[in-house]
Amino acid sequence: MSREGNLEAPTRHPIDWKNPEFYDEGKALAEMERVFDICHGCRRCVSLCQSFPTLFDLVDATDDGEVHGIKKEAYWSVVDQCYLCDLCYMTKCPYTPPHPWNLDFPHLMLRAKAIKHKNGHVQAKEKLLASTDVHGQFAGIPIVVDVVNRLNATKPMRALMDSQLGVHPTAWMPSLAPQRFRWGKAMNNTEFAAVNGQRTPGKVAIFSTCYVNYNEPGIGNDLIKLLDHNQIPYEIVEKEQCCGMPKLELGDLDAVARAKEANIPVLAKYARDGWAIVTAVPSCTLMFKQELPLMFPDCADTQLVKAAMFDPFEYFVARHKDGLLKLDFKAALGKVSYHIPCHGRVQNIGRKTEEMFKLIGQTVEVKLTTVERCSGHAGTYGVKTATHPVAMKIGKAVFKAMAKDEPDFIGSDCPMAGHHIAQGMEQAGTPAKAVAHPLSLVRMAYGLA
Repeated sequence: MSREGNLEAPTRHPIDWKNPEFYDEGKALAEMERVFDICHGCRRCVSLCQSFPTLFDLVDATDDGEVHGIKKEAYWSVVDQCYLCDLCYMTKCPYTPPHPWNLDFPHLMLRAKAIKHKNGHVQAKEKLLASTDVHGQFAGIPIVVDVVNRLNATKPMRALMDSQLGVHPTAWMPSLAPQRFRWGKAMNNTEFAAVNGQRTPGKVAIFSTCYVNYNEPGIGNDLIKLLDHNQIPYEIVEKEQCCGMPKLELGDLDAVARAKEANIPVLAKYARDGWAIVTAVPSCTLMFKQELPLMFPDCADTQLVKAAMFDPFEYFVARHKDGLLKLDFKAALGKVSYHIPCHGRVQNIGRKTEEMFKLIGQTVEVKLTTVERCSGHAGTYGVKTATHPVAMKIGKAVFKAMAKDEPDFIGSDCPMAGHHIAQGMEQAGTPAKAVAHPLSLVRMAYGLA
């Protein structure tokens, strides 16, 4: 080794998940020992997820304070605390490729999760929690959705969900929407001519995401209002299913592949026809930008979709730089505390939502506080009985920072993180006046109903 740490930006290797050696537990454990030993000697990531404190506690409990003293079966406790946020890889680790030590902690944890899943060590209740299209099947059904939502809010049902599904009885959970996003709007608006910019296609294909479709369609509706206001034609993609991120976090890579086979052919058609593809949930955007391209590096359609995929504010800010975004903001937003979610940070696009708020602030009042730290929610991690208390502990610094200026609004690009933060602030006695997704706040700033 000729140097201590990276001077270059980290690069990612494809995920070799179709290779039988990927599932060789002995080889995976040997690689974990190698990586854990390096992590133990560094410890820069101790302030991130619970994987690292868990690992370092295991090391410190050995007779000689070294990784080789840890029993291999204890490694799985480290794996179980990783929720694949990627922050260690993208923001902390000095030994990622191209460094010769070649550390990719999140994808090593993914490998371990995949082995655990293939060996039948993932419980049925965990699989159910990761099945978002199953959860959402009652959304939009009159009467039924009201009954389900009321029932899910009762203490007896929450106690049952705790005992049978491992859902913490006090963790915030989303309600089902009375009308699905994909049912509630015209599937397209092509009354405007598509005007391409140097950085942006002039038409947008919307991948709804499970959460927006089943739980908060208002976020998708606000995205449409912003597109309409800026005279950008849109189309809600012809058909879709879950992007696969919950299954990825579970280690169910075969299910991820099935989701890819359902979504990529549809999205690739839009990409070939010159559409920008936009999702309103960062984890879904990241799935198409990073995880699927790394799982299927030789699939031309997957790489095509990757190139066409945009975070909403990545698109709008680029649209502004193309001179094609309206800046006719009318309504002040007051004090806004904005949280950058992990899966937004690791897209390597910069602080695009913050840039949008600053654009608004040139016309109307916006006093912005930006918080760039993990909220602790991390998908199902934040609602599971075993991990919800840890999720709340991880988020404490965020809850405090978001409450600092007694904001009029709090919000996160990840809507679930936004509600998790609101719950943490409420428990700390510093509740926010209102919770709103950044897309909704921009819609308000434009003065759109």
